[in-house]
Amino acid sequence: MALPSKVKIVEVGPRDGLQNEKQSVPTATKVELIRRLGDAGLKSIEATAFVSPRWVPQMADAADVMAKIEHREGIAYSVLVPNMKGFEAALAAGAKEIAVFGAASETFSQKNINCSIAESLERFRPVVAAAREADIKVRGYVSCVLGCPWEGEIKPTAVAEVAWALFDMGCHEVSLGDTIGSGTPDATKVMIEAVAKRMPLKKMAGHFHDTWGMAIANIYASLELGLSVFDASVGGLGGCPYAAGASGNVATEDVVWLLRGLGIETGIDLAKLADTAGWISQELGRETQSKVARALLAKKAASLAA
Repeated sequence: MALPSKVKIVEVGPRDGLQNEKQSVPTATKVELIRRLGDAGLKSIEATAFVSPRWVPQMADAADVMAKIEHREGIAYSVLVPNMKGFEAALAAGAKEIAVFGAASETFSQKNINCSIAESLERFRPVVAAAREADIKVRGYVSCVLGCPWEGEIKPTAVAEVAWALFDMGCHEVSLGDTIGSGTPDATKVMIEAVAKRMPLKKMAGHFHDTWGMAIANIYASLELGLSVFDASVGGLGGCPYAAGASGNVATEDVVWLLRGLGIETGIDLAKLADTAGWISQELGRETQSKVARALLAKKAASLAA
């Protein structure tokens, strides 16, 4: 199959990337990050999450973030919600797109959201129904599609079952997440092919973590099957608190560099994106995890010093 000519990148840094930061990230910093990502050309940005501040204190300012960001025409600012309470708060904050998150692993589901897979899906049904009634788009996430920290390998048919359930209840897109970053290209292809037997490929997205250094290889394998939507996090921010050693999401800059080399259009300004990765990493007191951003920033510094 020919590679897609165009790819949509869903930027998850402001939510998935920051949610597990131990230090409190100021609301102003989150708002500025979202502004810079928009300036770099990102058209789909996961801005925050309306979750219990007791479980995810970093997202306690969700309503403030939504109130203070510049809602630009042509940019979708999605928010994560776990239940009806979260949805109602997101609705009150003016959200136009939400996301719900399930898992392909029973153990992960219990550890992460304190219920079984079946219970989680039933919990989402009224949320999705209410969102559609309010003309709000819903995106679905499936965690642990290529491995679980407790169960090990996950059967592709199990992933397909959960993905189909989310799509069938009304999610316009389902993101397939390699939460612990243990997937390989061949396993990725087998999983995507299994899901594609249950729902349209064009309604699927890839969400890869780089714990084992396979994220870019897995994205390329996904592209070969025709997948054209990928989640990524500026500077490689993020990680899974339930997966020992799990590094962040694949860096957006690294994905854009891959796609540029393949002649695939993204509409993203890589130089501005790398600057944003450097800026937010500095705000968090560390070096960016993106290899491409490090290389571009080093090249820029050398040029300025010459």
